[in-house]
Amino acid sequence: MSDSVRVALIQARPVYYDLQQTVGLACSLIGEAAGQGAQLASFGETFFPGYPAWLDYALDYARWDHPPTKQLYARLVANSMTIDGLEMRQLQEAARDHEIVLILGINERVLSGRGNRSLYNSIVTIDADGAIANHHRKLRPTYTEQLVWAPGDGAGLSAVDTSVGRVGGLICWEHWMPHARQALHISNESIHIALWPAVKESHQIASRHYAFEGRAFVLAIGSIMPASDFPAELDLPQHLRDQPTSLLLNGGSAVIAPDGDYLIMPVYGEETILYADLDLNRIAEEQMTLDVTGGYARDDVFTFEVNRRRLD
Repeated sequence: MSDSVRVALIQARPVYYDLQQTVGLACSLIGEAAGQGAQLASFGETFFPGYPAWLDYALDYARWDHPPTKQLYARLVANSMTIDGLEMRQLQEAARDHEIVLILGINERVLSGRGNRSLYNSIVTIDADGAIANHHRKLRPTYTEQLVWAPGDGAGLSAVDTSVGRVGGLICWEHWMPHARQALHISNESIHIALWPAVKESHQIASRHYAFEGRAFVLAIGSIMPASDFPAELDLPQHLRDQPTSLLLNGGSAVIAPDGDYLIMPVYGEETILYADLDLNRIAEEQMTLDVTGGYARDDVFTFEVNRRRLD
């Protein structure tokens, strides 16, 4: 394994709530990233097949017993991924064919023997050989998100070995959960994937703090959603009908070094792929002054454990 890793942050616009077309688009973007030498590529939060910005991102459709919202939720369920489904296998094949590590933000639908039909906000890490290396579900959906997603578990709350090193990730407001952060820190993380709907200023602060605290490289990744992608089930407000190119989600993807400084400044308002070459030696350099899993940890004072039981 080399000390240098080329990463790609895919800041894109999914085919909103159409899973098959979104996977087809993603495979094309993965091929493009691999063609530029990327060894790891990541998409934003629930890119497959789109973040539910209609909940509260400048709008308010989180209403009780609202028929259009329920119809939209049903469409999301029908277009959500399963861990062992056809669409996941297609992305595993893309990872294997291009020899690239993939980080996927997905709406996850569960097929289990006990009748669990909940959706989860999940991260799936696929290694360069096409094998699923990790599967993490967001521990606590944020505020109105609880109408869409169920709480996750600690089964995937860890960095894992991949062909490019130890890779981990958290979703959105998990970056303000100290125990979740520490669980990743103590798993010897080198590259951290911070998935957001869009990486606005407070999200930039959380991502930079994570890099400084954990002495890891952070890839903060957001998506693009113009008003024209607003789902047909809901009435688009007049001011957005008048401006179909205005952005509900405006990206903000960035790359942050282990000292908390930007390697790539945030990029807003465009579909693009950001590339960065990470020198993993910088992690040890920055651990000289702060290592929350070593000299600063004080295991003689604090105890820490994670329940890693999968809920289903």
